[in-house]
Amino acid sequence: MLDILEIKKVLPHRFPFLLIDRIIELEKGKRVVAIKNITVNEVFSQEYYGGLYPMQGVLQVEAMAQTAAFLILDAEGNEGKLAYFSNIERVRFRKPALAGDQLRIEVELVKLRSRAGKFKGCCYIGDEKTCEATFSCMLAPDQSSSFTE
Repeated sequence: MLDILEIKKVLPHRFPFLLIDRIIELEKGKRVVAIKNITVNEVFSQEYYGGLYPMQGVLQVEAMAQTAAFLILDAEGNEGKLAYFSNIERVRFRKPALAGDQLRIEVELVKLRSRAGKFKGCCYIGDEKTCEATFSCMLAPDQSSSFTE
């Protein structure tokens, strides 16, 4: 298992937009499973829908993308790079994820080229699927150090 400190060594995301808390399974270059504990204290958990605090489906897709980014950025030779969404297809939103739920995010690498990867991801609460998608990410150099304030 990898905790949040180890995740932050690989991913550039930070509060409030880091949407994975723990890596519980990792087959380097193939598959990764992450956990997101959804709390009422999340920035996105503003009350609506009659008192519910959902993690919107689009944020579940972002959590899948961050999980996929961890998989490819953790690979040898990809240090110092960033992963960007390049395509999202076949998205299905099945059930809201609410405060108190633990979201399990499973992502597998379908195809990897030199600068791009295609992934298939699913989110679950227990054994129930909440969201699924096929998506692609592009790798690019991290140019954040070239920005000046």
